[in-house]
Amino acid sequence: MENYTEFKKVVELWQADKQQYVKKSTFAAYSLLITNHLLPAFAGNADIREEDVQQFVFAKLDEGLSQKSVKDILIVLKMVLRFGVKYSLIAHRQIDIRFPTERERQEVEVLSKANQRKIMEFVKSNFTFQNLGIYICLSAGLRIGEVCALTWDDIDAEQGVIYVTKTIQRIYLVGDMEKRTEVIIDTPKSKNSIREIPMTRDLLRIVKPLKKVVNGSFYVLTNSAAPTEPRTYRNYYKRLMKQLDIPALKFHGLRHSFATRCIESNCDYKTVSVLLGHSNISTTLNLYVHPNMEQKKRCVEQMFKALR
Repeated sequence: MENYTEFKKVVELWQADKQQYVKKSTFAAYSLLITNHLLPAFAGNADIREEDVQQFVFAKLDEGLSQKSVKDILIVLKMVLRFGVKYSLIAHRQIDIRFPTERERQEVEVLSKANQRKIMEFVKSNFTFQNLGIYICLSAGLRIGEVCALTWDDIDAEQGVIYVTKTIQRIYLVGDMEKRTEVIIDTPKSKNSIREIPMTRDLLRIVKPLKKVVNGSFYVLTNSAAPTEPRTYRNYYKRLMKQLDIPALKFHGLRHSFATRCIESNCDYKTVSVLLGHSNISTTLNLYVHPNMEQKKRCVEQMFKALR
């Protein structure tokens, strides 16, 4: 065999190069996947072939990882391998991976309308700044990191708009000797996630009097100079749902609930996509738009009427 470079060394060179071009949080995510999954499987391998990767995929699926998680790992693997080929560190190998047929996609989990009303009424009659954050997520579809990073200056009560410009997240930093975590304030998930969201009348009624007395630089969830991090806020949310006797739902389900209510209200899909900050309208369509047979029949009938 040629004097090819072991995968571990290619990774080190790729990381040194990649770190210059991506966000700190993105680099941390790549490094975590490499440390937890790719290096244990391929560290000493200097000639990774398609069959090696296919077996790796089957092994990860057997461990219980979702196809999406495995595909995310493969994205990083292929970036490293392309880098290795580009600099003649390894040989080019065609790698086409097959996945087992997935079961029918499960619909996103959302609050029932009754439970959504229950939460919103509770917040209005039991005001705390933490509860306000949950109301904002149900009214504007913010991600947990976005609402944790929200300051009073991001809320324009005169224009009735929330400006989403940043996010808080805990990232995993993998060093030579240890793994550690760090909380960072960063730009949102993508450039489309930087957005303006109009407030509902009810939300505006809550925040307008508060805006007159709060410090604009303070974080909304704490009403202080120090933010709360997503992990802490997620735990608070879980306790609140239990207190209200509402079935367990991931925090992201609040965002799903907002989007679902928009779709149910016949909002056009492009507008919903912009409100959510999706990079592509197909993300919105795939997650939230599942026409039933009645809707399909109506569509076909409308098309036929247009021909007359």
